[in-house]
Amino acid sequence: MRLTTKGRFAVTAMVDLSMRQTRGPVTLAAISERQHISLSYLEQLFGKLRRAKLVNSVRGPGGGYCLARPIAGITMADIIAAVDEPIDATGCGGKENCMGEDTGRCMTHDLWANLNQKMIEYLDSISLRKLVDEQLAKGVAIEETPIKRAISNVPVVKPIKVTAPNSVFALGSAMSK
Repeated sequence: MRLTTKGRFAVTAMVDLSMRQTRGPVTLAAISERQHISLSYLEQLFGKLRRAKLVNSVRGPGGGYCLARPIAGITMADIIAAVDEPIDATGCGGKENCMGEDTGRCMTHDLWANLNQKMIEYLDSISLRKLVDEQLAKGVAIEETPIKRAISNVPVVKPIKVTAPNSVFALGSAMSK
């Protein structure tokens, strides 16, 4: 059993979101830039997190994501389960047919099933609040400068007005004058 990037990235992104949501919704682009996770991958993960009611999306200028539940009420097991990460060390996926449909369980099935239970209990015992507090205790800095939203520093370039005729008919009438 191995935790894939899906589960690790979901937990990382949720910690990032939790640390920064006090100033309003957090954009996936900002999380992507800070955590070096593909924006399209984050969009997939946050779609699943939203369907699991762990995050809410805010549309429009200044939009992004924020937690849908209190930070202390979200566990690592919730996040990993929301992104469809299997937490299963058995070879049969818990179906008890490790040796085939007609032969049943393998000799070590109970060992792996108990390991699954311990992993779920452990992940369920760690809240998002605990991980955020650990990051803050380590001195992880949260940028103090407000994020500029929906306003650009680049001046708007006005289009050049073209006075040339735009059709054969307009050209003909321009030539006849």
